[in-house]
Order: sequence, then C-alpha cells, then structure tokens
Amino acid sequence: MKRTIPFLFFILSSFIINAQEIISPNGKIKVILNVPDKNAVHHLSFNVSYKIENKFVEVLPDSKLGINRTDEQFTDNLHFVAASKSVSVHDTYKMVCGKRQLCENSGTEKTFSFQNSNQQPMNIVFRVYNDGVAFRYVFPNHLDSKVAIINEATTYVLPDNTSSWMQPYDISYEKFFPLNKMDSTSNKEQEWGFPALYKVNDQPVWALISEANITENNCAAKLSNLKKTNQYQVTYPSARDNFQQTGVKTTLPWNSHWHTLIIGKLSDIVESTLISDVSDPNQLKDTEWIKPGAVSWIYWANNHGSKDYKKVVEYVDLGVEMNWPYVLIDWEWDVMNNGGNITDAVNYAKSKGIKPLMWYNSGTIWLDPTPNDRLLTAEKRAKEFSWLNKIGVYGIKVDFFAGDQQDMMTYYIDILKDAAKYHLLVNFHGATVPRGWARTFPNLMTTEAVYGAEWYNNNEVLTDKAAVHNTTLPFTRNVIGSMDYTPVTFSDSQHPHITSYAHELALSVVFESGLQHFADRPSAYESLPAEPKEFLKQVPVAWDDTKLIDGYPGGKVIIARKKGNKWYIAGLNGKNVPQTLLVKFDFIDKGDYSFQLIKDGKDVKSFSSEIIKIKKGSIVKIECLPNGGFAGMLK
Repeated sequence: MKRTIPFLFFILSSFIINAQEIISPNGKIKVILNVPDKNAVHHLSFNVSYKIENKFVEVLPDSKLGINRTDEQFTDNLHFVAASKSVSVHDTYKMVCGKRQLCENSGTEKTFSFQNSNQQPMNIVFRVYNDGVAFRYVFPNHLDSKVAIINEATTYVLPDNTSSWMQPYDISYEKFFPLNKMDSTSNKEQEWGFPALYKVNDQPVWALISEANITENNCAAKLSNLKKTNQYQVTYPSARDNFQQTGVKTTLPWNSHWHTLIIGKLSDIVESTLISDVSDPNQLKDTEWIKPGAVSWIYWANNHGSKDYKKVVEYVDLGVEMNWPYVLIDWEWDVMNNGGNITDAVNYAKSKGIKPLMWYNSGTIWLDPTPNDRLLTAEKRAKEFSWLNKIGVYGIKVDFFAGDQQDMMTYYIDILKDAAKYHLLVNFHGATVPRGWARTFPNLMTTEAVYGAEWYNNNEVLTDKAAVHNTTLPFTRNVIGSMDYTPVTFSDSQHPHITSYAHELALSVVFESGLQHFADRPSAYESLPAEPKEFLKQVPVAWDDTKLIDGYPGGKVIIARKKGNKWYIAGLNGKNVPQTLLVKFDFIDKGDYSFQLIKDGKDVKSFSSEIIKIKKGSIVKIECLPNGGFAGMLK
C-alpha cells in the first residue's frame, strides 16, 4: 500500500484540471475554461453559465476547444503555460445603419497560453461581455512561410431538452429556421448555417451562436452535428462544398475570427450588438457620404431584371411618389432597350432627384445573369467604379457569391474597400451572413442571406410558411446584421401570400436593413389608403435604438425602433389563428404621447387606423387576424 498510494497520486495529478473563471462585468455570465495542469497533457474545454435569481444555469455544457494546422496540432496534446490577468474591455462607437446608432459594450478579457507537444505556442483569448461570450485562437509566433489552418475541434454542446432554431447550411443562407427539439428525430445530424438560436431546456435563457470579424486571413465556418446530435462542431468549407480551397492559408502571427455566443433573455438576443462589438473599428476616414434609405425595386413584381427602360422609369417615378431616395436598376441593365439604355435610365433618375443603384454578378458561381465579369480584379473594379462615378451611380448590389472559403472572404472585403474609394454603397446578395463588416466598412448597407420575399417568385412554399418565418427572423438572422428581405408586398407575384396587408406593412419596422428594398409594383403602393401610404413615405431604415417588446420565435414579435423623438412600433402574428398582441409602453419617458396605429381591418386586404393617447406604462391590446399584424408611430 505504501508503494501504491504515491503511484496513484502521480497518475491522478497528471490529469488535474485547473478551472479558470471569467465573469462578465454585470456578474450574469460566467465562463469556466478547463485547462490541464502545467505538467499534464490534455484537451481543452469550456462551459458557460447564466445567472437567474442568484443561481447560475448552465447554458453551454463542457465543450471542446482546439485548432489544427497542417504542420502542427493544437487539440489533445496541449500543455497549459499561463493565464494573463483579467483586462477590462469598454468600447463606444457609432454605426451608420443598424439597430442602434450609438453602441456601447463592457467586457472582461483574459488570454490563456499553451504549447503543444512540439513546444509550439497557441493562445486562446476569451471575452465575457454583459450580453455574451467571444473567443478566438491566436498563433503568436512569427513565420514568414505560409501555413494552412485546416480545421477546429471547437464544439458547442447543447444542454439536454433544448429547443433550437437553426437553418440547414446553404452557401446563400436562404433556408428556414425550423424549430427542433433535442430529443426529436427532426433534429437530425447534418450541417447548419450561422446564426444558431437555442433555448436552454425549461429555463428563460437563450443563446445565439455565430461568428464575427472575418478578415482576409480567415474563412467563414458552419456547424456540423454529423457525429452526435447535440454536439455542433465548427467546420470550415470543404471540397465537398464543390469548391477547391479548404481552410486558411496564412503567415504567422495569425488569429481566428471571433466565435460568439449572445446570451440572456430574448430581448438581450434581439437588442445585442455583440457581432459589431468584437469587429474591427471603422476603417473609412470619411462616412458623411453614406446615407441609408428606402429603395424602389423592380425585380419582384416582374420576375425579371431591368432590361425594359420604361419599367425602370416607372420605379423611378414610384420613388418620387413615395419619397424613397433610391432606385435599384437590377440585372440585364447592360442590354437595356425599349426607349433607352443604362445611361438614359441613370440620367432620368437623377433628373427626378432619385439616386440610382446598380446590380452586378460577382462572376464567381453562376454566370448567366449579366453583367457577370466586371468586378473580379482590382483593375476591373477601378475601371467600373470610375465609370459609375462618372455617370452618377450611388451604389452597387453584388450577387451570386461562391461559398464561405477564404478567397471569397477576401473578395467581399476587396469589393468593400474599392467601392469606398469611389463613394459607392454596397449590398451583397446570394452571399454569406453578416459577420461584423458593417462596422469595419460602413458602406456595407445590407446583405441578403435570407429566405426572403423574392422566393414567392420561385415556388409556393413561402405562401403558407411566411408568417412563422417572419416571426423567427427577428430572433435569428436579423440579430447579426442588416437583412435585405425585400419586404412589404401587398399584391401577389408568381405565388400568392396569405399574410395580411397590416402584417406586410409591419415588416418595414420589424426587419432592419440599411437599404430597405420595397418590392411591390408601383400600383400596389399608389393605391394604398392614406395612413399606410404615409407611413411608408416616412418610415426610417436606420435607427437610434431598438427594443424587443414581446415575442417568441415562430409565434409573435413586437419590436419598437427609435428615430429622433419618434418610436416606430410594429408587431407580427406568426400563427394561422387570431392573436391579441399586447404593447406595453414601459420603454418610453414620462409625458403625453400620441400613438397612430395601423392594424388589420375586416379582412387580410384591409386596414384599420386609429389614434390612441399613451403614457408611460400604458398597455394597448391589438387584435390581429391570422397571419396578421400592425404598425404604428408614437410621438
């Protein structure tokens, strides 16, 4: 026995784990990093908890960390070297567009240093904010020759009995976010796109997983639970995504993007700016020329581009009628006919005081829609952007990108940088989801990456699913950045929709986008009753503040957004049965207010309007039709 005890102690001590704790400034979020003892070799893991009524609830059970290069592995062969002192992080900055103009965040940062079995260094930097967690990998040593980062061991383990809303992975991020139960067959093993929302079993705690601050030295990632249902591994683009490049090729030092978890109540999720908080600050010296605004859009009602000059003229005139500053001239403008060419169309728009935007094919995946090869190189972009400046175009919409690999990330950033030199706004379509670029390059006004209204042109699925989908997007896709859904369609395009007119009007507030493309035909807007028509003439697209009043993914949502001294408030019924939505005015200052309410009328194609006197604490009950909604302005 005397010989056995020291031997057992030696074995056990080699696996001793040091729990390194980091807590958010407000004390609500706690991260524990489980690191091996300095003399031990072990894999790394972390877990996250959230405080409810003086008790911490587990949000993320023990989840593995690690990353690999072709020349070195940093997963199961790590020695803990040191942990830095905790450092306070506090940042304030302004956004040109988004859910909030003035953003402020507070966090605690700590760096953990490791070596692998070859004595090669790797750091993991953790930040714990008041509304979430961010972490990234760093290779601090210098190496001029290229190395390849090929994969991560990073795995998010979801708690038992968790409900999740995740979209199956698609390179254009145009899928639904269906509700899945952890114990159901619907949560089958597959690959999933960011962001990923989940609710912690029976607790009032939510988390949204995503990533931020992608640079030219990163690829974007997805989640894979192919190995186990409740374990979601961060996965880089691979050859089976039909593209050649995998992982990241870079010199050292190098750092990964930020892996992010927004955590808290549903309101914390919706109102969070964590994605931009951890992204690089604005790189543009001058931003005065960047103006968010509403856009008249030609494609949806016609299921075609801008080949017809006379159609373009109609949408310019619509912009004048509705007080919308922009018109988008979509694909096929390079073969425009029927009375004029692209220069004529641009000149007509300018003569009416409307700023033209123009569509481009990225030239990387689908070459049929034209023009399709004008942006692929710096030389081509300089030539094209110089021409756009000459004729008087204010921005570009770039479509059909080829995936999330590193070369595409570089291409996105190169477009943003070069467009800024020529004072051109940018809208990415058929693209990856936002990952913080709107802070770094404020000329990025919006991104599609959503199953939006244009899908009424493609198949009949959205007809029955739109209301559920529309009440899920504010808690998922739109949390992480501006979303070009192309909303507010009253008439039918190729396939009908059954959401009410008031539901469609509400989308102008519920969905945030720096360029808000209103998609319906001119006659649909021109024939609106006075109240909703005037509402669409005035509704802003960039906001000073955003509040979630009430909601649940797929069921309902009520959002209030502030611009100046006015609050715009809108709600959606996601159910196919009537529902009463309650607006609690506890978010306003003391005083007397007037609430101009536009809601469902007797049927889905009619409105009802009224003016209600409001004080702080007032509660207004609004009866909504099946798939209905409301919109209003408080002043």
